[in-house]
Amino acid sequence: MKRFLVLALLLFLGCETPKNTPASPESTFGIVIHGGAGTILKKNMTPEMEAAYRATLEEAIRTGHAILKVGGSSKEAVEKTIHVMENSPLFNAGKGAVLTADATIELDASFMDGATLDAGAIAGVQTIKNPISAAIAVMEDSPHVMLSGKGAESFAEGQGLALVAPEYFYTKRRQQALERVKARENQTALNSEEAAYLRAQRRGTVGCVALDQSGNLAAGTSTGGMTNKKWNRIGDAPIIGAGTYANNASCAISATGWGEYFIRAVVAHDIAALMEYKGLSIQEAAKIVIHDKVGKLGGDGGIVGIDNKGQIAMEMNTAGMYRAHMDGKGNLTVKIYAEE
Repeated sequence: MKRFLVLALLLFLGCETPKNTPASPESTFGIVIHGGAGTILKKNMTPEMEAAYRATLEEAIRTGHAILKVGGSSKEAVEKTIHVMENSPLFNAGKGAVLTADATIELDASFMDGATLDAGAIAGVQTIKNPISAAIAVMEDSPHVMLSGKGAESFAEGQGLALVAPEYFYTKRRQQALERVKARENQTALNSEEAAYLRAQRRGTVGCVALDQSGNLAAGTSTGGMTNKKWNRIGDAPIIGAGTYANNASCAISATGWGEYFIRAVVAHDIAALMEYKGLSIQEAAKIVIHDKVGKLGGDGGIVGIDNKGQIAMEMNTAGMYRAHMDGKGNLTVKIYAEE
């Protein structure tokens, strides 16, 4: 009987959860987006325009968050979130993209899967309605990483992606911007307001990074590039490691800014490398790269990022960046100006 009581006691104690044992952590997930960085000042923004930007940023991030909340993949969340911004005339991506020197459209996009390090990109396309989906198709259904121009459009058509006439992307706002830039292109004496305006036309991109409940990271970036760009110029947005990078070992990054500098500084990968090799936090790594590298080179812009624990960074060296974040608990942050 005594032996039986001892065994019963041991069984009871073995089934009881010790009070000092931490509860198993809840699934962590999160999503961060940007809609471009630059000279974004409250004094230059009407209340109606500011409200429109905030509403679209919220719509976009809630789209991706809803996917993550029910266990969807970070890839799907990034793609569907960017669709919202590509379909909005407010942002320099998809409909509402800026115009080239020839008054044409040239769209770029890229995507990277943090679990596999697979990636896809397209550059210089004029008829693909949602370039981010074409970038994902390149990753999944071709042996390549980047396709450009007519070849990329032919591939997208073969994949059954939505194609539109180039005129679909045009907006009056972007046509007026091109005219303003062209009128001042060769002027050397510009007042501070005009100089800031011209500088702002060098950047503008949308992007999304996400961590899903399976612990997988993904990043995507989409852009119309630079107003008045010439010679089929390509910036950092479609370049893996510069404008987009994701690795489950560290983080997912999407960049926006003056692309030539982001290419030279290999911004997205450099942030991930500082985290993986030096053990820096995502906030520390992003600050170093944006301020100490890009800034010292003479470039400007920003990034959004999320690490494999759900920690985020929204770093910039500009007056503003359209940005938003939602965590696993549904807490929402939408910001525009640097001081927010």
